[in-house]
Amino acid sequence: MAFNKNVKATDVAQEFEEKIIEIRRVTKVTTGGKTISFRVVAVVGNKNGKVGVGIGNAREVPQAIRKSIDNAKKAMVTVPVKNGTIPHEIRGRQDSSKIMLMPAAPGTGIIASAPVRAVVELAGVTNILTKSLGSTTVLNLAQATLNGLEALKSPEKYAELRDISVKQVFKGAHREG
Repeated sequence: MAFNKNVKATDVAQEFEEKIIEIRRVTKVTTGGKTISFRVVAVVGNKNGKVGVGIGNAREVPQAIRKSIDNAKKAMVTVPVKNGTIPHEIRGRQDSSKIMLMPAAPGTGIIASAPVRAVVELAGVTNILTKSLGSTTVLNLAQATLNGLEALKSPEKYAELRDISVKQVFKGAHREG
């Protein structure tokens, strides 16, 4: 058995891809003056059905980035991806932001705004149609997309819930009469 000594701990950690979707300067006014810090919104995913969104606040940008990536890894959800798209239409919601996620035919690509695109790309979805309704705040749209993807159920899960076969989920469960 060959043992590879060149594998580092950082290589194992790189199974997830990271994207920074927003860096915002935040100012807090106190009696002593203004305190400046940074808020970073990051998305982490493996492009194979696992994705998370995280927020990090710190006085310096690199620390805020590290915190947001750590929080995103803790908030990972599993997304059922079938043939590069989602199994059914769904709506996600976060505060006043709403997002409609619709499955698309192969070759369509990702039709979405920047925060929604980052989340669905890192989830492993390659064909999807989206429409954002309400507020278009970057953080709320990313969270709404994650909430929608988290609420998706695979056809196998629907078959299990209804006590029918997966074939009957698609073709329809007819009564014997």
